[in-house]
Amino acid sequence: MAEFKGFSKEFFAFFRELKANNDRAWFEANKSRFRDTIQAPMSDFIAAMAPRLARISKEFVADPRPHGGSMFRIHRDVRFSKDKRPYKEHGACQFRHRLGRDVHAPGFYVHLAPSEVFVGAGLWMPDADALLKIRSAIAGKPAAWKKVVADKGFVKTFGAIEGEQLQRPPRGFDPLHPFIGDIRRKSFVVGRDASERAARSAQFVAETGECFAAATPFMRFLCSALSVPF
Repeated sequence: MAEFKGFSKEFFAFFRELKANNDRAWFEANKSRFRDTIQAPMSDFIAAMAPRLARISKEFVADPRPHGGSMFRIHRDVRFSKDKRPYKEHGACQFRHRLGRDVHAPGFYVHLAPSEVFVGAGLWMPDADALLKIRSAIAGKPAAWKKVVADKGFVKTFGAIEGEQLQRPPRGFDPLHPFIGDIRRKSFVVGRDASERAARSAQFVAETGECFAAATPFMRFLCSALSVPF
């Protein structure tokens, strides 16, 4: 595994060209370029993140394999979509909780596209059981949740919790609860925008690690609500 030195100009150029030529013929003609320009540096980045992630929690996995690891597939699932473009026009990786394949558990995420680079954490669209557990934890432990959303490092890095909300409070929850806005959420995520310039630096590993570390109170709360270790 090579040392991560930043994502190259060619990394982002590949996705610009893919956006203009999103078809199988173009991709097949550029497959070796994809392996060298996209998969190889993504693997290096994931491997470089492993020790930094371990300092935050040993429960999250940094697997640099191009298939079956932390790296997302380039292929889109178009079976139920009107958008039939076969390939994603960005690179991404997710550092899943080690129990993430067996239960809905939070994870860390990195998204890399031309003019769209961001780092995130949390749980996207959990199933009904996991969603109820998180909502119940917020409702039942408002002081603990307040510590999360008011944590100085968390607020400085991410601002606030994001995630689509129900129009009305879910059944069984007090509509006057001080955190009813968060209880109404269907996802619990945070994110911080970065830039191509930042991603092209070797310092992107350290900067990403700092963002992940700032999400610690949030991730710890979600893990506790879901009864998985942090």
